[in-house]
Amino acid sequence: MNKIKLYIEDAYQELVHKVTWPTWSEAQNSAVIVMIASLIIALIVLGMDSGFRFIMENLYKLAN
Repeated sequence: MNKIKLYIEDAYQELVHKVTWPTWSEAQNSAVIVMIASLIIALIVLGMDSGFRFIMENLYKLAN
């Protein structure tokens, strides 16, 4: 039980005294970058999915 208490105390000390937290504007800028990247990746996946569906529909039409 003593090891767990020591671990929690050490983790707290590290978070309070050693971690450099971003400023509010840095956090906002990072969030905007993540949102833009997520949108771009979603659009790429949408394009790939639509293209694959188009190809598969035409292959099925040729097979019938």
